[in-house]
Amino acid sequence: MNITKIISKTFDSRLKQIDLYASQASEIQHRVLSRLTHQAAQTEWGRKYDYSSIRNYEDFRKRVPIQTYEEIKPYVERLRAGEQNLLWPSEIRWFAKSSGTTNDKSKFLPVSKESLEDIHYRGGKDAVALYFRINPNSHFFSGKGLILGGSHSPNLNSNHSLVGDLSAILIQNVNPLINFIRVPSKKIALMSEWETKIEAITNSTIPVNVTSLSGVPSWMLVLIKRVLEKTGKQTLEEVWPNLEVFFHGGVAFTPYREQYKQVIQTPKMHYVETYNASEGYFGTQNDLSDPAMLLMIDYGIFYEFVPLEEVGKENPRAYCLEEVELNKNYAMVISTSCGLWRYMIGDTVKFTRKNPYKFIITGRTKHFINAFGEELIVDNAEKGLAKACSETGAQISEYTAAPVFMDENAKCRHQWLIEFAKMPDSVERFAAILDARLKEVNSDYEAKRWKDIALQPLEVIVAREGLFHDWLAQKGKLGGQHKVPRLSNTREYIETMLALNNSIPSKEQPQPRHH
Repeated sequence: MNITKIISKTFDSRLKQIDLYASQASEIQHRVLSRLTHQAAQTEWGRKYDYSSIRNYEDFRKRVPIQTYEEIKPYVERLRAGEQNLLWPSEIRWFAKSSGTTNDKSKFLPVSKESLEDIHYRGGKDAVALYFRINPNSHFFSGKGLILGGSHSPNLNSNHSLVGDLSAILIQNVNPLINFIRVPSKKIALMSEWETKIEAITNSTIPVNVTSLSGVPSWMLVLIKRVLEKTGKQTLEEVWPNLEVFFHGGVAFTPYREQYKQVIQTPKMHYVETYNASEGYFGTQNDLSDPAMLLMIDYGIFYEFVPLEEVGKENPRAYCLEEVELNKNYAMVISTSCGLWRYMIGDTVKFTRKNPYKFIITGRTKHFINAFGEELIVDNAEKGLAKACSETGAQISEYTAAPVFMDENAKCRHQWLIEFAKMPDSVERFAAILDARLKEVNSDYEAKRWKDIALQPLEVIVAREGLFHDWLAQKGKLGGQHKVPRLSNTREYIETMLALNNSIPSKEQPQPRHH
């Protein structure tokens, strides 16, 4: 008897609610806004903006300014010091430490018990529900789910309050029944020393019947390689024959897809993208033939979208869901049940369809290169790299890119530092294909590259093995939630990486080659 079939029936009524996204998106979202403003009306923030007199979205949009972390930071500091009822009525004891900022300063985002329940845990359950619709023959519950997360520590030396990676906060607070269906144990899952933790997870999960994986693709790959090394197996299904799905998020999957195909070769493997950030759970892929994710609109989150060209202006114009246009880049703005109000999270998205609303993540409001008017975003980079990899047989572990403003010949170009898991047949050809594809997907880049007048052909520098790992380690940022900045408008990151690339590597590595 397939136990998963029986359990999956309990998701049917929820799937019917999700189906209403196609016909009632606007009503659903405006109900969420009215519930959130009503609940927060008596908080310090709610009184400041007179939430009790807000009747509709227009009132809300006119009255409350758009916020970035700098604006809410004073409130967060007071919450961390123990004050309450500032942004949200219920007690705030948890703070998700976000790596959304790539500089050393971390963001601390308030997490309420409501947001755990009606945003994050609902997102996880819905991802499973939608997956059963994709794969009705699933045996998901016949084994355990391996979840790779971060760690937490006391907030400002207080026992009552904790800060940590969102994944650690979720593991800490999850319904105890869930611990029967997931590995590793809570104790191992919350270890803070990354290398020790990988070892402990490897040892404790090899003998388990693992059916699903959840985590960030780059770090999960580190774990998988350790499991294969330890067991002497070639593929992961030899260790876990019933493995069927990987719920991944946090970084784009494109650069890792080929490497996953090598370590997991079973045709029954599914890959489901989820969008679960420290600020909230926003989307889940509901069709494996479509890379876009379904925007989850009936959680404790009200969404607004600011056109990318408006970002950074004094009073940027925001649009609610029914006002957005397809195939346009927007910065996402959210109001949530943890007291973030009209908060710009720093990610950019593009809608691919409406009714239901589906979208792809295109990058970050800060992670792009626009040094010469070329407006290169992460989505362009991923497309260019995918094409260059498929044509040269290359595979990429990590990469970053930045502008070279002017060299001694007054020439400007983009510099790409790439760590290959598998080298291309020719670095020169790889660079040429990448450059050509970027011109195809980005007309601004193409215009700037015209006849090499403004921008020279891009340069690819091969990174030594382990460079990005060493860079993160040097910054104290190893582990599940930390990411390498893909594109940067300055040379701040790439300069330190290049210096590290030319220093003596941790192991004897082949020396980097310039092209």
